[in-house]
Amino acid sequence: MTDVATAVWTPPRDRGSVSEASARIGSGDVVWRRATAELMRWAVKTRSGFSVPTAAPVAEGQRVTVIAHVGPIRIVEPVQVVEVVAERTHMGFSYRTLPGHPVSGEEAFILHRDGEDVHLTVRSLTRAAPRGGWRWVFPLLLIAQRIVRRRYLRALR
Repeated sequence: MTDVATAVWTPPRDRGSVSEASARIGSGDVVWRRATAELMRWAVKTRSGFSVPTAAPVAEGQRVTVIAHVGPIRIVEPVQVVEVVAERTHMGFSYRTLPGHPVSGEEAFILHRDGEDVHLTVRSLTRAAPRGGWRWVFPLLLIAQRIVRRRYLRALR
């Protein structure tokens, strides 16, 4: 599982494609409060081109059907939140994909402070879905994932 609370991540071996990327969001308490509130209301997803049909804040165990919009096409992405962390210098969550998602894996979104600076880190473990048509386009999904990751890193600025 992607560990939300650790600053240093050692992903498990043989779990598919692994990525970690970070970006500075801003600095100061006002930025921290705004970014953490927005993150925990799914803004990192909704500002990156997805729909999240819930008004509920992120919560451990929560199941959500995220919808990716690619032009006129809607791609259903069921996920379950597996970990939430709310500490003085770290705030975030991770989810795992559920059957029906185009890929199999986990993703984490972590806001953390380094002095006054506020950073967002996105971590992911991605494998081809165990069955279904998405398996055949998995290499294309990895390319799409890189594009979306850049959107995530800009979403809370």
